[in-house]
Amino acid sequence: MKKFSIRMPHVLTLIMLLITVMAVLTWIVPSGSFQRHVVDTMAGEREVVIAGTYEEGPKILDDGTDLRQGIPDILTAPARGLQNAIEVLAFAFIIGGVFAIMAKTNALNMAIQKMIEKLGSKEILIIPILMIIFSLGGSTFGMSDELVPFYLLLMPILLGMGYDSMTTFLVVCLGASIGYAASTINPFNVLIAQGIAGIQGNPQLIFRMIQWVIMTGICILFTTWRALRVKKNPEKSICYQEDIEKRKEFVHEMGTDVKFTGRQKAVLTIFILGMALVVFGLVKYGWYMNELSMCFLGMGILMGIAGGLTETEMAEEFIAGCKDIVFAAMLIGFCSGISVILSDGMIIDTILNAMANSVAGVGNAFFVIAMYIVQSLATLLVPSSSGLAALTIPIVAPLCDLHGSNPEAAVTVMQYANQLTNLMSPLAGTTVAGLAICRISFPQWWKTAWKLFLVLTVTAIVFGTISASI
Repeated sequence: MKKFSIRMPHVLTLIMLLITVMAVLTWIVPSGSFQRHVVDTMAGEREVVIAGTYEEGPKILDDGTDLRQGIPDILTAPARGLQNAIEVLAFAFIIGGVFAIMAKTNALNMAIQKMIEKLGSKEILIIPILMIIFSLGGSTFGMSDELVPFYLLLMPILLGMGYDSMTTFLVVCLGASIGYAASTINPFNVLIAQGIAGIQGNPQLIFRMIQWVIMTGICILFTTWRALRVKKNPEKSICYQEDIEKRKEFVHEMGTDVKFTGRQKAVLTIFILGMALVVFGLVKYGWYMNELSMCFLGMGILMGIAGGLTETEMAEEFIAGCKDIVFAAMLIGFCSGISVILSDGMIIDTILNAMANSVAGVGNAFFVIAMYIVQSLATLLVPSSSGLAALTIPIVAPLCDLHGSNPEAAVTVMQYANQLTNLMSPLAGTTVAGLAICRISFPQWWKTAWKLFLVLTVTAIVFGTISASI
């Protein structure tokens, strides 16, 4: 007898189902629209919904246009979504290619190995230093899928120092994830979401930097406290029995022949200077997608040259990096297809009006909590931050306008809800991969992290409320 099992559909299948559901709703939900106008803000020009101007309209317009969406509309929605998001997609592909060139130079990996070698007896400093590096990676260039080799690099080192395998997971995954959540200029999170919301120049960048310091500090304190506790009394480790076998397999003597070449130092120097230029351009000139693409592409070319790559190697790595972005690009396009259906059926403003009425009169704190819950649930369906932005920001950003909140709050809430949910979700590829490599079960992880998760969630909601009020 065949065993019955429940399998989660592929995320693209789920999005097509959502597109279909939205098309059905265009036959049921009344069509209507708000008036909009363009305003100048600190973040540049934005088209803003005018509260109190919603008017219901007919399903068939005077020119004969039928707003009810059918099968042809459903099947063309993903392609039209890709077309509508072309500026964001072009930026995402360039970013993917550039960071593939950087990865080919192996500069970051070798720099970390050299740093560990230099620390010597000051071994406890490895934890905060590495977590800051991984958090900066998550916050600036969206370090996520690149984490796999670092588990393999750090597992024998940290086990040999008397820490446990959970410490390895916390240093690598928690470090990068909290940086990704507290994003400053992460192109796959903040910048794409701001682009979809029509926000230019990252106007809350300084506030984002403050958030990053606080969130990263909380995680470093927790990880360091736990690591010292485990080293003092190994039996208190939730992975104690499993780590006995892991130490036999993984622990080896550290070599002293790590070579961090001048070329690799040059690559990291170019990367740091390039990121500084990005921050300067965002703050000083309100750079948008095209200017950011220019800056990152220039960084990629210079890093490839400094790293000793030939033009063929640079081109091939760039293409390989673009291939890695294809799935995220499809998610963005398909999720944008949902907005196409909602807009063509003229029910997006009807939904906005209903949502605005439901939160009318509530304070920013309750409004942010409601957004956070919605974004967390949506993350279970669409774990990708860029895909989630394409799915939710077209609705949530105008909802902030109607509520009288800063639309940057929509971006802030999305980035935290997405990444903190992924940190605890068995549907998140990065978390699942890290736990698998460290051979840690989800129950062990949940038992270790649930209190920290609650602290981070409450802190994130506070930051979201402040973001909405600025």
